[in-house]
Amino acid sequence: MSANTYDSGRLNLPFVGISTFGKRPYVGDWSAIDADIAILGAPFDFGTQFRAGARFGPRAVREASTLFSFGHAGAYDHEDDVVYLGPEVSIVDIGDADIVHTDTEKSHANIEAGVRAILAAGALPVTIGGDHSINIPCIRAFDDQGPIHILQIDAHLDFVDVRHGVRHGHGNPMRRAAERPYVTGITALGIRNVSSTSKEGYEAARAMGDDILSVRQVRRLGVAGVLGRIPAGARLYVTIDIDGFCPSIAPGTGTPSHGGFLYYEVLEILQAVARRHEVVGIDLVEVAPDYDRDGTTAILAAQVLLNFLGFIFHARMTA
Repeated sequence: MSANTYDSGRLNLPFVGISTFGKRPYVGDWSAIDADIAILGAPFDFGTQFRAGARFGPRAVREASTLFSFGHAGAYDHEDDVVYLGPEVSIVDIGDADIVHTDTEKSHANIEAGVRAILAAGALPVTIGGDHSINIPCIRAFDDQGPIHILQIDAHLDFVDVRHGVRHGHGNPMRRAAERPYVTGITALGIRNVSSTSKEGYEAARAMGDDILSVRQVRRLGVAGVLGRIPAGARLYVTIDIDGFCPSIAPGTGTPSHGGFLYYEVLEILQAVARRHEVVGIDLVEVAPDYDRDGTTAILAAQVLLNFLGFIFHARMTA
């Protein structure tokens, strides 16, 4: 590639301009989405049971993502010898769903409307939370999209049915998903330690089609073994809770749990999943920047999303 290709247009360094995701175009009219991928922010954290602050997650992840927007010709990976997310892949940022303070149902409905708009446009929805309850409206939006299987990367099972009348908090999303007739099952990776949920919660999850693997079990199985636990041919919705990672590399979250995944463990699973399955939706949740000492959690979140999107669309184009 010639020097002129790199020098054309503005340099547009990461710290210049407006922090849309990856510095991609902003589309405020949800009826005019025309892209392969659309990013939606869901700055909602009323479902938290410990440390709030994930409402600022979309803003932090967007800002962190500008670090990876340097250049105009995609991202070259020398290990794979592939240029990911080149100009042939279009990404837009459609901004945030409107959040109505203290009103979970209205806020969730607004998130659902955003995901539905992306699906109606034929784009891949990528929702940045927010606490994990935002997965509930995201999955609701798939009620006319055919069967889906959920791949969950998380420290916590999130399979509580009802606790003190609460059905739509961040401890409930996988239970609410399992109740949907079009959700064929859940593969949960990284579940660990005490406080995830009660013994009865695990029993209910397994009875409703949840395959639960801890970090240590995933490491013993390896990538191929983990893929063998996901039904062949399943269309996947991938939900990534940042606390699935070890807090040594992702401290900026509301409910940290030691012993989590390291970066390449998750990345290699996501790359293998993208090669084998159709990925129909993604959310990444629970980034809480107030606890993120130096921004590494938000950077990790942005890097994981951009890499995963690169893997997905490279697999689509080479299939």
